[in-house]
Formats: sequence, C-alpha cells, structure tokens
Amino acid sequence: MATFVSLASGRCALRGALWLGLLAAAACRPDQIEHLKDHKRIGIEAENWVVKRIMPADLMHATRWAGDSLTATADTLLRRTLARALAAGGVAGALPLCRPETYPFVDSLARVLHANARRVSTRPRDPTHRAILLAAETQTDTTRTLHRESPEVFFYQRPIVLNNSLCLRCHGTVGRDIAPADYALIRQQYPQDQATGYRLGQQMGAWQLSLERGGVAEFWTMKTRKKWKEHKMPKLF
Repeated sequence: MATFVSLASGRCALRGALWLGLLAAAACRPDQIEHLKDHKRIGIEAENWVVKRIMPADLMHATRWAGDSLTATADTLLRRTLARALAAGGVAGALPLCRPETYPFVDSLARVLHANARRVSTRPRDPTHRAILLAAETQTDTTRTLHRESPEVFFYQRPIVLNNSLCLRCHGTVGRDIAPADYALIRQQYPQDQATGYRLGQQMGAWQLSLERGGVAEFWTMKTRKKWKEHKMPKLF
C-alpha cells in the first residue's frame, strides 16, 4: 500500500511539473525564445546521413548519369586539346592526343567512378578498338545503351558523332579534308587505319564503359544528396 501511494504521489508531482513547464513556456514572449541557429541546414545534413536503400532502378539511373558525366568531360577536353594542338603543330601534333580516355583528368574521374572506359568503332584507326555496334544503338548522340552485365558490373554505351569540323582534318575525306602529307603520317602510325571518309553529323563509333556497383552506388548518393542553399535577402537600396 505504501508503495502504491508513493508511486501515485510521484506521478502527481511529475504531472504538476509538466503543467508548470507548459505554463511557463506559454508565458514567454516570442523574442524570449532562443532558436537553434542554422536549424534548416542541420536538418538537411542530418537527413543526408540517414541510410537509404538503393533500388536496382536507381543504380541504372546512376549508371547513365555517371557515363554521361565521364564521356562529356572527356569529349570537352578532347575538343580543347585538339584545337590547341592543331593550331600549334597541325595533324602531326594532334594525332598522338586523340585518345581522351588516357587523359589524366579523365583517368582520375574513371577511378572515382570505378569505371573502365574505351572508345570503339566498326571502322577504327587502331584495329584493337574494333567492335560490332548495332545500328539501333547508335542512331543519334542521345541514344544510350544500359544493362547490368553481372550483379557487380554495369554497362554503358553512348554513340560518338562527328560534330566538330576540326575532326575532319584527320577523319574526313583524303584529298579534300585531309592533306595527302597528313594522311601519309596517319598511315605511318596506323597502317590498318579505316577511320577516314567521315562527314559532319555522322556516327563514328561509341563510348563503352564498364562500371563497378560500388562506384555507381556512390555516384547515386552524391547526385541525390540534398544541398543547403542559402537564401539572402535582396538589396532594397
């Protein structure tokens, strides 16, 4: 009986304390309440730390994002590099640099994505880059081929389209776009060359990437991670 009375008394005391706390909070003015600074930013960061399950469809989306990111970066660097090389040393200076998959920055990005990138063609300059490409998979530069080769490896393919007139100096028509002396240099380095006779807008080959699941999942996490955007008040005067 004593124990019951003691518990009952304790509960009454606790309820009384809670009511007093609520009354005290209600009595406070808004300017007397101290708010937590950057609470929205803290909330976003806390949400980013929540463990989320990545579904198979999410991994396929991430495969496309990662492939597009790597190949677009490589193509941009290739255009800039070849423009400088052609202006400085002509085809002789540009020919060794037409391998964007070997550029240090592209290689570093591939390592981050756990990806192996290569360029292939049905009419390659280097016979080791020959591959069978289906017409339906290389119709336009917006076509993407994605599939899961195994539980741990994803495949990405994007067409390579000749959309820069500078490329015609090495891949156009011999005698019109390619000077005979330049073509002799190309054949000297690539005796089995078949990568000529192209025109603007024509599909030349494809980027092909193999990406490990870990890199794809990490890229999905980075792409979907919420970022805090600070909203500043506009200047009125």
